[in-house]
Amino acid sequence: MCGRYVVRKKPEELAQEFAVDRIDVDEPVEPDYNVAPTKNVPTILTRERRDEPGTLERQLRAARWGLVPTWAKDPSVGNRLINARVETAPEKPSFRQAFAKRRCILPALGYYEWQEQPPPEGGKKAVKQPFFIHRPDEGTLAMAGLYELWRDPEKERDDPHAWLLTVTVLTTEATDELGRIHDRAPLIVPAEAYETWLAPQAEDADELRGLLIPATVGMQADPVSTAVNNVRNQGPELIKRLPEA
Repeated sequence: MCGRYVVRKKPEELAQEFAVDRIDVDEPVEPDYNVAPTKNVPTILTRERRDEPGTLERQLRAARWGLVPTWAKDPSVGNRLINARVETAPEKPSFRQAFAKRRCILPALGYYEWQEQPPPEGGKKAVKQPFFIHRPDEGTLAMAGLYELWRDPEKERDDPHAWLLTVTVLTTEATDELGRIHDRAPLIVPAEAYETWLAPQAEDADELRGLLIPATVGMQADPVSTAVNNVRNQGPELIKRLPEA
């Protein structure tokens, strides 16, 4: 699964990299070296222009990590839906409509996974070693995601605070050497597939899945400090490879 990741670039940099037509964020989205569920994350999606119905534009929005289905009674259900298995997402009620019409990209520098290690000498308890998984060239990972708009039933539809934009990361089985760290991995949208993946109209599920690449191919896994275990910790030192590794 993907339970923590890193966003280092500012919205303006991401907008240029992903050819975004409009940045639409109400609050600043700052670089985050310890992105955790329920945080707001930069999200690339394609939607109609508000001032020109029928005209599509690529937007950069801030969305809460943890997808809340439209039928949910309250947004807390999103805390359990930070990942969606690509094998079942097109059919699963929580993700079916989003997979068909509301696909997005979640830019990241890389993501964290934890691997259980044998107990240290003289110890009895196994420890979990965090790894930072990223491209060797430190390029952006365009993680495949789904988004949903949930309306607070206690607010009027025209109330701007009535709508909550939420996202989930699509994952697949990690079958290569990085599978030793964790059996699931995020999926990546290659640059040539951005337009097709973001297009709102429904496409064949198998064709859409065929666009994606596991975020294990050509990746580098660096053991890093257990300081990342605490979501309050921040800073580039979290992704620094341990010197003894």
